[in-house]
Amino acid sequence: MARILLLHSMYGLRPAVHQAADRFRAAGHDVHVPDLYGGRVVDTAEEGIAIKEEIGRDTLLKRAVAAAAPLSGERLVYAGFSLGAALAQNLALADERSRGLLLMHGTSDMADGVSADDLPVQLHVADPDTYEPVDWLNAWYLRMRRARADVEVFRYPGVGHLFTDPDLPDYNAEAAERAWAVALDFVADL
Repeated sequence: MARILLLHSMYGLRPAVHQAADRFRAAGHDVHVPDLYGGRVVDTAEEGIAIKEEIGRDTLLKRAVAAAAPLSGERLVYAGFSLGAALAQNLALADERSRGLLLMHGTSDMADGVSADDLPVQLHVADPDTYEPVDWLNAWYLRMRRARADVEVFRYPGVGHLFTDPDLPDYNAEAAERAWAVALDFVADL
């Protein structure tokens, strides 16, 4: 059993995030799903970007840290969707006890000299993805490998950015099921 901190995308704590948490719980994991937007949920990327900018990246990161703090006695698996994945990456790389990092649809920049010794990392991303361009992903992968993370990248051709959210236009049932099967195996092996 893994203890998972699962962070939502820029759309807020949507039903798809709860459904993802339920998938992990059905597999025997303990999942915590904080609301970083204070109850606000949106239906468009533009609205999500507006809320993200209004709150600010630093405040969102502080809220994510505060959500992780009560769980700090455990070796956590950090996971997230898009914006939540970027925040999860920051938390996992700052936590030397991190058990793993599951990134759905997003990554984050990282400072030089960061160490992620043998941290298991799995990324699921659309190919191409307007929010995660190929050049960015290649550079991200190289930085993660230089930090000594154990990285796997799964690319899904022809799908939209948040292809695992059944309530968004990007949803692709086949790609979502493939991603969830791989992600559940990844967490089970941690």
